[in-house]
Amino acid sequence: MQHWARRLEQEIDGVMRIFGGVQQLREIYKENRNLFEVQENEPQKLVEKVAGDIETLLDRKVQALKRLADAAENFQKAHRWQDHIKEEDITYYDAKADAELDDPESEDMDRGSKASTLRLDFIEDPNFKNKVNYSYTAVQIPTDIYKGSTVILNELNWTEALENVFMENRRQDPTLLWQVFGSATGVTRYYPATPWRAPKKIDLYDVRRRPWYIQGASSPKDMVIIVDVSGSVSGLTLKLMKTSVCEMLDTLSDDDYVNVASFNEKAQPVSCFTHLVQANVRNKKVFKEAVQGMVAKGTTGYKAGFEYAFDQLQNSNITRANCNKMIMMFTDGGEDRVQDVFEKYNWPNRTVRVFTFSVGQHNYDVTPLQWMACTNKGYYFEIPSIGAIRINTQEYLDVLGRPMVLAGKEAKQVQWTNVYEDALGLGLVVTGTLPVFNLTRDGPGEKKNQLILGVMGIDVALNDIKRLTPNYTLGANGYVFAIDPNGYVLLHPNLKPQTTNFREPVTLDFLDAELEDENKEEIRRSMIDGDEGHKQIRTLVKSLDERYVDEVIRNYTWVPIRSTNYSLGLVLPPYSTFYLQANLSDQILQVKYFEFLLPSSFESEGHVFIAPREYCKDLNASDNNTEFLKNFIELMEKVTPDSKQCNNFLLHNLILDTGITQQLVERVWRDQDLNTYSLLAVFAATDGGITRVFPNKAAEDWTENPEPFDASFYRRSLDNHGYIFKPPHQDALLRPLELENSTVGLLVSTAVELSLGRRTLRPAVVGVKLDLEAWAEKFKVLASNRTHQDQPQKCGPNSHCEMDCDVNNEDLLCVLIDDGGFLVLSNQNHQWDQVGRFFSEVDANLMLALYNNSFYTRKESYDYQAACAPQPPGNLGAAPRGVFVPTIADFLNLAWWTSAAAWSLFQQLLYGLLYHSWFQADPAEAEGSPEARESSCVMKQTQYYFGSVNASYNAIIDCGNCSRLFHAQRLTNTNLLFVVAEKPLCSQCEAGRLLQKETHSDGPEQCELVQRPRYRRGPHICFDYNATEDTSDCGRGASFPPSLGVLVSLQLLLLLGLPPRPQPQVHALPPSPRL
Repeated sequence: MQHWARRLEQEIDGVMRIFGGVQQLREIYKENRNLFEVQENEPQKLVEKVAGDIETLLDRKVQALKRLADAAENFQKAHRWQDHIKEEDITYYDAKADAELDDPESEDMDRGSKASTLRLDFIEDPNFKNKVNYSYTAVQIPTDIYKGSTVILNELNWTEALENVFMENRRQDPTLLWQVFGSATGVTRYYPATPWRAPKKIDLYDVRRRPWYIQGASSPKDMVIIVDVSGSVSGLTLKLMKTSVCEMLDTLSDDDYVNVASFNEKAQPVSCFTHLVQANVRNKKVFKEAVQGMVAKGTTGYKAGFEYAFDQLQNSNITRANCNKMIMMFTDGGEDRVQDVFEKYNWPNRTVRVFTFSVGQHNYDVTPLQWMACTNKGYYFEIPSIGAIRINTQEYLDVLGRPMVLAGKEAKQVQWTNVYEDALGLGLVVTGTLPVFNLTRDGPGEKKNQLILGVMGIDVALNDIKRLTPNYTLGANGYVFAIDPNGYVLLHPNLKPQTTNFREPVTLDFLDAELEDENKEEIRRSMIDGDEGHKQIRTLVKSLDERYVDEVIRNYTWVPIRSTNYSLGLVLPPYSTFYLQANLSDQILQVKYFEFLLPSSFESEGHVFIAPREYCKDLNASDNNTEFLKNFIELMEKVTPDSKQCNNFLLHNLILDTGITQQLVERVWRDQDLNTYSLLAVFAATDGGITRVFPNKAAEDWTENPEPFDASFYRRSLDNHGYIFKPPHQDALLRPLELENSTVGLLVSTAVELSLGRRTLRPAVVGVKLDLEAWAEKFKVLASNRTHQDQPQKCGPNSHCEMDCDVNNEDLLCVLIDDGGFLVLSNQNHQWDQVGRFFSEVDANLMLALYNNSFYTRKESYDYQAACAPQPPGNLGAAPRGVFVPTIADFLNLAWWTSAAAWSLFQQLLYGLLYHSWFQADPAEAEGSPEARESSCVMKQTQYYFGSVNASYNAIIDCGNCSRLFHAQRLTNTNLLFVVAEKPLCSQCEAGRLLQKETHSDGPEQCELVQRPRYRRGPHICFDYNATEDTSDCGRGASFPPSLGVLVSLQLLLLLGLPPRPQPQVHALPPSPRL
């Protein structure tokens, strides 16, 4: 077998030497040494420059934020409250007006809006990817807030003055994107004006529930939610509590920590979390699913619930926010004040705030609940029906904002958010936030106001930050990334969320964006701590097509971005320390090389694909490379490569590489007969963006990405020495390859390493495309005892010759498998159409043996950015799926009609009738919406790569009653494993199958992950206490007494069988997108 292996190695090497042209291309580069310079990437200088540029960019936004916040505080202070203000007194552009006019069931159509709503004209603006009007602001008011209320009208009145400040900000910085004021009343005023993008189904957007608003309005929180599940809490009340808890969880961000417990005589956590955990998306999902399993039984024991909560908050052995501490209790009522518990745990300092929520309709005395909240610096709320949940689960933020307001200027600090998807079409953004305080004085004693007015926000598109990073000088495998204090990336080439979910931030951890290891954990910690550093590590990277894993060397360099809480990193392979910069000052040479880009030259010089880069501002992009090349040529006939509107570095390098690859055609490819060695094509791809495929007709079957930096073969060739085989990609569920007209090819590529003095770089990759069917025949000959195809010699048990892979193919299985475990070649004709499949799908038993004998190592990871088809709604989830439905016995029981249950049911029915359009969507619309088509999910990925075994290896596979011998050997200077094995003789050998296909997953077990939380750093300053805080406003509650007339009407409606409007399934939908 070693003899066969050497023959295979020599054949591959010979073909690549003759046709690949590696050595010739090196010589061509050296001969043209006067046409380019070798530049150096100096990591420390690069990251410092980029960090400084990002700091400058963000600082301009900070100055604009401060001007807005100061102006807002002064405008509100000067504003005179008007008790008798009317809708017709206010003129503004209602961002939802157009959508509401089109909706016959909208609030304004029913009421007849009296406000003077402006009708504006809009122009398309590429910076906003939207139609905008720069002369006005737009106003968005939540659907469940009455636009004509005195509070809202006064808010609209004084915030109108912000319009001029928005415009002045844009005059000073024309690069500003959305400027937004989110008011504590729920009003959103943003600039420039653009129509609101209302969702297909229901617009529940409320700025106060957006993470950027919550982050700006209060300091981080440690929250324990305790839920009364005693026997009195049942039916509708329990459903309201479950929904309330889910809505409460949605007011928390990644800076907060939370736990949820239920209690009756005893308290216990609702989930597997036994202590406070970070309120990230995945942990909140666990809580939301767990609360749906709560069952009411037993008696109420407030003492058990509060003692559990205080113990949770006093646990200092865990990671937590260490700022605002609070307990949120949901109950249907009780008489115990548990004063002894508060005296033991919370008095006299009262460091823990207590918020109490009376849920459902009942006749209990609420005084104890009010007392608990008022004596512990909290607030008392009532949630009589589903319509009161959203507003009452978010207003606790006003209380938390008091110490911040009282701290004054000290608390006026700009914070930057996680990455999230902009609701108005900008794509991925981060937002700078700044709180706005009420500077008025209350009462005769001129007491300082302690209410927050709202939060100012200014968006920065990630694409604007990316433009500040080096373009194409870092090579195909170099990149810049940035992380926030939670370790989440805001810049990274692997940050590619497949779905847009406006309701959740994009929280991809650095250790999930890359393959995690100890070195990266150290780098992440150092970056979060704001340190500088440099480290060379050996690590694993996934290939671009996510089929392979390579062990590589990378240099990491990082610095903090001053004046922000972000940190910037640069990753460079050693071979990208230097790069070429073309210097084509000779215009005659420019024209000569440019002519080789013209399609008229392709027949003799080979087809040229050019990378779709932004060479010039006026260049029209196209996904079709032929069309893009045409656009490029047309533009080049109008401008020169030295034009100011063009990127001279990109253009010069492109034209230089056009000429250099043409010289390769002239010296090597044109005079060779590709058919002699059964080649479909030869090719070269370069850092400059050229991919030249020869002959021209081979371009018809060329499927690789025209951008070399985005081509898997290109990037893998740079990272690996030798010849890299890439079989065609085949999915197990797809039909086998169709071997027609010998068009199916195997790509073999290798990097061109260029040494100029002491500087080494890899500016290009060359390769060949093998005819699969012809090389399968050639493989059988090379793995045999013959020298030519016309010398068959059958070897049997009585022969004096050795068995081989050709004439003994009925007894022997001979295959070439690549480093990812994919079939490349086989001596079995029936397996030729399975080339490119994971070998376990071809021969599960043999692949398992190779894995067990350390020829392969497995790497498992999770993709948190995948998109999956939506699952049909079930009975369990993040919110209740229905409403309480009374039984026949209830209808017949006269007492039931006068009970709180009947009134609460009526409230739900009334709520559904008034707002039924919130809960219903046209099926066609829903089906056509992106949200209906796919949703974010987690996929488990498994890749295989070569293990520690490098030498030849013999082993026996024990199959029970029979065994199977195999021999495996790595082929030198390739990514191939040569395997010769006896054919399986018995079915027992089919046991066990390795899986490589990506599978749907719930991700790693959250209950285990929280036991070893990843390092993070919260905000460096906390506002949770102020000695001057007035806690007398602690909630008086609001009840909605049933009307006898309404109850009689409801009874008649039901008894007479009048068909009411269809009762919708009530879903607690997440809030709509933030701007």
